[in-house]
Amino acid sequence: MKDLYEKCRNFTAAREAIAAGIYPYFHALETGQDTEVIMEGKRTIMIGSNNYLGLTSDSRVIKAAKDALDKYGTGCSGSRFLNGTLVLHIELEKRLAAFLGKEAALTFSTGFQTNLGILSTIAGRNEYILCDNEDHASIVDGCRLGFAKVLKYEHDDMEDLEKKLSILPDAGKLIVSDGVFSMGGDICNLPAMADLANKYGARIMIDDAHGLGVIGRRGRGTGEHYNMADKVDIIMGTFSKSLASLGGFIAGSEEMIHYVKHHSRPFIFSASIPPSNAASTLEALTILENEPERVKALNDNADYMREGLKALHIPIGNSQTPIIPIETGENETTFLATRMLLDEGVYVNPVLAPAVKPGHCLLRTSYTATHTREQLDFALNAFRKVFEKINSMQ
Repeated sequence: MKDLYEKCRNFTAAREAIAAGIYPYFHALETGQDTEVIMEGKRTIMIGSNNYLGLTSDSRVIKAAKDALDKYGTGCSGSRFLNGTLVLHIELEKRLAAFLGKEAALTFSTGFQTNLGILSTIAGRNEYILCDNEDHASIVDGCRLGFAKVLKYEHDDMEDLEKKLSILPDAGKLIVSDGVFSMGGDICNLPAMADLANKYGARIMIDDAHGLGVIGRRGRGTGEHYNMADKVDIIMGTFSKSLASLGGFIAGSEEMIHYVKHHSRPFIFSASIPPSNAASTLEALTILENEPERVKALNDNADYMREGLKALHIPIGNSQTPIIPIETGENETTFLATRMLLDEGVYVNPVLAPAVKPGHCLLRTSYTATHTREQLDFALNAFRKVFEKINSMQ
């Protein structure tokens, strides 16, 4: 008789990596998320975080969260649709819409849930979603949750996107793409996408989880980066990265937001983000608005690391942002490099299939506005030592 747990017993890869001392996941932090952390008792330079603006440890953001706890308590005990809407949520949505130049916005409990909530709702039966084949997993799952027909196009390949669009009937169509791709750090080709959307009568949704606070002169993301914010119908973003909290949102036209808030099951049937999260996000947004120099500092640090890694002849991808992938190839090399870097006092994220194609594993490094040059030089020296050792072993 088949046992449901058979697959659990047969999954041995992680235990084998643990036994070999190269398991790279679930390392526990003993301090808050910052440029330097204490990880398992050791001082470590953190270059694997999405804390792009360095606001998770900002005293103003922390105070806003504490004040909200004192005033509103620890949670909302219900969904936004019913008893879980606070004035904080409404203020945050107004501020986000104004920041991005849209009519309205709507907040969700997590970024992942945001993509589930919009994609499963806005495109229905006999309508179409066209998504980049390197879009985030939450986009993939959001498409699966709904009833629209889904077509994937090759990564940032506008010829392939047009080929897919050209065969579709006269029906509702949504093109959805990451703005900044979370593994490669490259930016989508919004100008060409907008031309195709206009030609074939499609709407555009940009997932700016890694674009908000990162690109654009004032950190407003992909639309501002190209000076084409008006061409993006739906902007999606998260609070867990540049805005130093937890949650997500969409921004767009008032009629679209009104429809989604009355039809999206992931929105209606989930508890709203806690007061402390809403308040800390509001404060982080205020800091981003008032201190756009943080965006420049972030990208200056990314440029410094890009040039430093190139000078060391370490293979990096085509990153244009503070996400810089380092090519490692196979699982074993990736695990080994991650362990060796951690031993040198530097934390990076190993990325394996299915997040990337088999044989194309990488180390995902990411940087913040508050990294010092001393910290970045420490990391570069660690990369030099580790990759010299790895190259000598091959």
